Amino acid sequence: MQDTLNTKAFGKNDIRGIFPSEVNSELYFYVAKGYISWMQEQLTKLSGTKKPVDEILVSVCMDARLHSKELKDALIQGLCAAGVNVLDLGLAPTPLGYFSEFAKIDTEITEGKSVNGALIITASHNPSEYNGLKMTFNKASLSEEQIKEVKEHTQKAYEDAKADKYRTFRCGFVKKYNIISNYTDKISDMFDKIGNGIKIVVDSANATGGLVAPQLYRELGCEVIELFSEPDGNFPNHHPNPSDEKTLDAIKKAVVENKADFGIAFDGDSDRIGVVSSKGKTISGDKLLLIYALDLIKELKAHGESPTVVSEVKCSQVLYDTINAQGGVAIMHKTGHGYIKSKMKETGALLAGEMSGHVFFKDRYFGYDDAIYAGCRLIEIVAKNKKLKPSFDLQELIKPFDEVYLSNEERLKCPNEFKKPVLEELKGRISDELFNSKIKDIITIDGLRIIFEDGFALIRQSNTEPVFTLRFEAKTKEQCENYRKTLCDLTNEITLKYAQTKV
Repeated sequence: MQDTLNTKAFGKNDIRGIFPSEVNSELYFYVAKGYISWMQEQLTKLSGTKKPVDEILVSVCMDARLHSKELKDALIQGLCAAGVNVLDLGLAPTPLGYFSEFAKIDTEITEGKSVNGALIITASHNPSEYNGLKMTFNKASLSEEQIKEVKEHTQKAYEDAKADKYRTFRCGFVKKYNIISNYTDKISDMFDKIGNGIKIVVDSANATGGLVAPQLYRELGCEVIELFSEPDGNFPNHHPNPSDEKTLDAIKKAVVENKADFGIAFDGDSDRIGVVSSKGKTISGDKLLLIYALDLIKELKAHGESPTVVSEVKCSQVLYDTINAQGGVAIMHKTGHGYIKSKMKETGALLAGEMSGHVFFKDRYFGYDDAIYAGCRLIEIVAKNKKLKPSFDLQELIKPFDEVYLSNEERLKCPNEFKKPVLEELKGRISDELFNSKIKDIITIDGLRIIFEDGFALIRQSNTEPVFTLRFEAKTKEQCENYRKTLCDLTNEITLKYAQTKV
């Protein structure tokens, strides 16, 4: 054994890193043991008594990456060595891993017991050399603090093994289980035949969405044109990241050529949705969230209710202002699925979403990000509107965005160790004179969101990659470009200074 275990891949929302230098079989074996040790502590706190290990049930699933199977095997070995029973869900979308904690699963190892936690092997939208791990417990994703605690337990498990302690392994049982039918039966019962008369294009990007979504949408009554449904970790047609405009060329073309009502694109693990209108126009994450929010507000207003909607710092001010003006309550929070879920729980929000296409429904659902389910809700919205107007297009629901100019997301490289000092120096150098525009406020809950009288400029650290992500909004394209160029130039200047100092 090496002297230390490389735990660099532990992040704020999950584990994420390059295979095999940062994520590998050794790490996953000890993460499994650390996770179960941590879970035992949590169960003791919840019940006051320590639950026997052999009564714990954990589900495991993976995405289509070429190394996911190797990592899954190591993870299951670690879980079994810790004495817990494992439901091996195999290749499946991340939302189905989450769903396993809510589903009624009848096997010889469940015996009426519910799943205590899910471990999902995926690197989502990252390049193919990456992999990762998402962790849940007690029907919730682990928070940043909880991930730190699992990291500590993982390190201890490794140190104990290195010191030749606790060499007697317990032996849990493994049961392979296909959860797809449980999921599709549940969702199709919720929506019935809402998709009758709706034509959609579904691009699964050779990831996991193709295993579930096309057939489910057909069960809802939709006519479905499929693109790249067969899982292939080489991602031969395009990268599975609907936030990247370049990955949407095929679906835009297919939507227009087939005269579809809209198109749905999935990321690598099917927890993020990309949407294309009937005219082949991309519906960004904040615009999509507004569509969902306005539909929810209209529905709940009839019952005298006012829903809370959570979103993140990258989203347009139009989103927040419109939700509030229509009778909802809009809350801005940090970017990251773990942060958003925590804020939803804290505020009792029924809906949340991010620019990246994560959408979280607590209304009529379980509160986690599920792009396949989000697609069902969009089918429902389009169907309602087409009954009133057969020529309906999704872009009719996002007209408030016509009043501003929104930039695409900008990405600037910055080594992780420089991110914090670069942001600190940026904050000190920001001024009205720098941007030639009056600054109303600077929001620091996640990076810097500089609020102007006519828009905003945002810079924040990526949670998963060595980059800053930036976004800009203004009343005109020219002013938006001014904000973009000014902040990008200053960020690059400061980053270069730190890089040269290190050399």
